[in-house]
Amino acid sequence: MKLFLECLPCILRQVWDASKMATDDAAVQEQIMQDAIGVLGRYREYRNSPHIAREMHRVVRAHTGNADPYVQVKQRDLDMALTLLPELERQLLQKDDRLYWALKASATGNVLDSAIYAAHDIGKFDAEFAQPFAICDDAVLRQKLQTAKTLLVIGDNTGETVFDCLLLKQFAHLKRTYAVRSAPVINDATMDEALASGLGDYAEVISTGCDSPGVLLDDCGADFKRLFFAADIVISKGQGNFETLSDCPRELFFLLKAKCPVIAHLFQVPLNGYVFKYKKDQ
Repeated sequence: MKLFLECLPCILRQVWDASKMATDDAAVQEQIMQDAIGVLGRYREYRNSPHIAREMHRVVRAHTGNADPYVQVKQRDLDMALTLLPELERQLLQKDDRLYWALKASATGNVLDSAIYAAHDIGKFDAEFAQPFAICDDAVLRQKLQTAKTLLVIGDNTGETVFDCLLLKQFAHLKRTYAVRSAPVINDATMDEALASGLGDYAEVISTGCDSPGVLLDDCGADFKRLFFAADIVISKGQGNFETLSDCPRELFFLLKAKCPVIAHLFQVPLNGYVFKYKKDQ
């Protein structure tokens, strides 16, 4: 997916938020914003939103020496998700179609996204979980599950990794792998957060080899790329991964909440609609 002009102010806001988390020094914050605006002015050099966002967050780290400005946010989201998990598990056990609702639980975890929302209203979590998908290609998934032997899930933000455990439970007959960012960027999950969520009990957790808030295949490690193209089923989570993989040369499923007008328009769903969309090989 190309970089849209509408993405630029959102990315700049992310950098401002990150600068405040990384340092209290106003002079350093000012220098970060000056350099970030310089990067923004060269936006045509970048392939998509996660590509330029990676460069912007590198600016924050370079000026502050803070390798993970979102560390406290990620821990808060992880703790919150673990608190919500037992009730969500209870609700899931009451559903007739557990695969559908496990997909929905995994997607609902996407509301724990500090890159989009300034604050969470967790009181609305049950209502979010009850909201049906605007698009759901689960019939295609069920068909592929008849012959599939391997599954790759590409993770997104830290909080939702907890709910991804519920999804991975549905595929116990498959060899399951879960991929995370190679280094901290925004509130996305790295190896440490994924293991803290319990994902290691349900899948092998690996790194993509890329520190972008989306899978930039050209920058990923060789092992990840081999697995990505070899897996029978790939589920890509979140908007950032959609932005980087929407044109990739293989079939896969996108699982996300359309939290911005650009993404909602591309999927032709209402803003904040939930999507489980199958993409054919290109």
